[in-house]
Amino acid sequence: MSKVPLTTRGAEALRKELKRLKAERPVISAAIAEARAHGDLRENAEYHAAKEQQGLAEARIRDIEGKLSNAQIIEIDKLNAGGRIVFGATVHLANLDDDSETRYQIVGEDEADIKNGLLSIASPIARALVGKSAGDVVEVTTPSGTLAYEVTTVEYV
Repeated sequence: MSKVPLTTRGAEALRKELKRLKAERPVISAAIAEARAHGDLRENAEYHAAKEQQGLAEARIRDIEGKLSNAQIIEIDKLNAGGRIVFGATVHLANLDDDSETRYQIVGEDEADIKNGLLSIASPIARALVGKSAGDVVEVTTPSGTLAYEVTTVEYV
């Protein structure tokens, strides 16, 4: 399995979610036991809902454990990429079409939250930005058309 890039903050968030899910295990087991006590399992909606909740929680636990075991944790503040855009970099962009400014940090897929400026490394914009430096112009093809950005600043914070 390939390495999963994560920022330090993203890895900590996954660890917290894992801890929370593992803490829920006894609660889910108790709900299953209580529903089982109600009798016939074939027509017991509470039992089936609790079993489904257990299955979803266990699947997510396995997913997080797999990602953490294959994680390549990048300490952004220790990066020295010579001003180039790399995983973890914070990028300030000027949209050349409407003169708006945008700020993104390039993060792993699990950390991505476009509304908070966290851009997945797998996104078309991030793929176009990686390797570029301040002053470079980048064209990105999106479903709504081609966008042109100028990289104004690259930070490692």
